[in-house]
Amino acid sequence: MFRILIAEDEEPIANLIRMNLTRAGYLCTWAPDGKSAADLMEQEKFDLALLDIMLPGINGYELMDYAKACELPVIFLTALGSTEHKVKGLRMGADDYLPKPFEIVELLARVEAVLRRYHKTETVIRACNATIDTASHRVTLDGEEIYLTPKEFDLLLLFARNKNRALYRETIYETVWGGEYMGQSRTVDLHVQRLKKKLHWENIIIAVYKVGYRLNEVHT
Repeated sequence: MFRILIAEDEEPIANLIRMNLTRAGYLCTWAPDGKSAADLMEQEKFDLALLDIMLPGINGYELMDYAKACELPVIFLTALGSTEHKVKGLRMGADDYLPKPFEIVELLARVEAVLRRYHKTETVIRACNATIDTASHRVTLDGEEIYLTPKEFDLLLLFARNKNRALYRETIYETVWGGEYMGQSRTVDLHVQRLKKKLHWENIIIAVYKVGYRLNEVHT
């Protein structure tokens, strides 16, 4: 299980991030200020740090020195969304920079991308009766391999990484197709319907009214 340090002085935001990362399978530790974040970096082992910039005591930029000493990847999560601040953070060695406010699904994707870059991400993901091997791009259903198109594979992966979470059509389109959503609901709907048919998941991937879709995984 990967350990993530969350350095954020606003407790409601920290709790929201921690709750969603925990649901995604990460072990999270919260630091409410720069000094406690620096102490934790020196005392414990983490796989990734999510740093606010405007922290009490030691700010996020200053924490980069501690992160570099620990060879710890960093994503800045900050209200300072200007190009100037973003360029400064990236030039200091941050692996990514996500301005607030942000969608949780985007944060999860960024976290996974950075961990993958450092070869610290799982290659096999399970959802209901499907097993997804991200390294070989193979999907098995109850042990039997099935064929999915590249977009269907990416769509399944998105649902599997966000189990029991409603995903907006805009989020689905922009994550899987990589472009700005301009109302192409039929593109999303048609691919979801084909995926549901191939997996026999008519009652597992369900439509959420005025939102999009959700993968329901019920644990018994």
